Amino acid sequence: MLRIFNDLYKRYFSEEEALIFTILIIVGIIVMMTMGGVIAPLLWSLVLSFILQGLVNSLVRLNLSYRLSVYLTYLFFISLMLLIILILLPFTWARLGLFIDELPNMMSQLRTFMLLLPENYPDLFTETQIQSWINSLQNALGQMGQSVLSYSVSSITRLVTILVYTILVPVMVFFMLKDADKLLNWLENWLPEKRPIMAQIWQEMNGQLANYIRGKALEIVIVALSSYVVFTMFGLNYPVLLAFMTGFSVIIPYVGATFVTIPVFLVALFQWGFSSDLNFLLFAYVVIQILDGNLLVPLIFSETVKLHPLAIITAILFFGGIWGFLGVFFAIPLATFIKAIIRAWPVPENINDQVQE
Repeated sequence: MLRIFNDLYKRYFSEEEALIFTILIIVGIIVMMTMGGVIAPLLWSLVLSFILQGLVNSLVRLNLSYRLSVYLTYLFFISLMLLIILILLPFTWARLGLFIDELPNMMSQLRTFMLLLPENYPDLFTETQIQSWINSLQNALGQMGQSVLSYSVSSITRLVTILVYTILVPVMVFFMLKDADKLLNWLENWLPEKRPIMAQIWQEMNGQLANYIRGKALEIVIVALSSYVVFTMFGLNYPVLLAFMTGFSVIIPYVGATFVTIPVFLVALFQWGFSSDLNFLLFAYVVIQILDGNLLVPLIFSETVKLHPLAIITAILFFGGIWGFLGVFFAIPLATFIKAIIRAWPVPENINDQVQE
């Protein structure tokens, strides 16, 4: 057994850089597992800095000084943040409240519709079966109500956390943009002088991760706006709320769109019933999803993330199960990071020969 571990060490960890990098990865995993909630503001600040750094670089290319570019970018960021906090979120929250108030009427209509199924389709449905479904639905709604109540009880703590994030994150974003070079130089002082593995991973991830985050933010905006235009044209109820949900559903590839389709379908069904309006709306919604997956995503991410769909879904399930929404958001960047490590890690020559054979 000791000989096996010794051979593995000589193959993959004989170089100083490989050993140090492995220790850093293990420490990072432990910190994320034990202190994920504490360092969440730092992670969100890094994400926002990556997004805004592209705008800073664009302004620098227009012959503006770096400091002025940072100030203009940060002013845009603060203005956008205030717009979201003071206008968009209250408006969306109000629409969500109206939607929740109307849920009992929707459930009553759904119950009436389900009770008619045995009469219209006696060969497919029975009264016992329908009553069982109705009881299950009522139990699910009761559990949902209990969850909402428990959430409201802890709302004070959550509100304090949100306020802290609202103050800390913009401050950290400013200093990350302003002192980006100094922070990178400080980190380099703690790393080995010779670090070809880390350099290759950083070169690959610096471009891919930044482009992915910026592209995903652009995709959210485009999908949300196009959905809002379509929902408004059809006169669908709660267009802002549903467009908001549709836009953020792109964070979870292949899965988010499926989940958001359910509320869109239910709202349209209770508003129009089984009619041509419902069919046209669903057709337009499907067109948005098709254009997003087959035109917008390849256009934005053509040179960014090249992962197999199975790898993406596995990453979403794994990291989402560990870190919740934060893990879902970072699932693809983390999967890309793992892929970059595998590609950059030194492989013994005899293994390369076996692969080539």
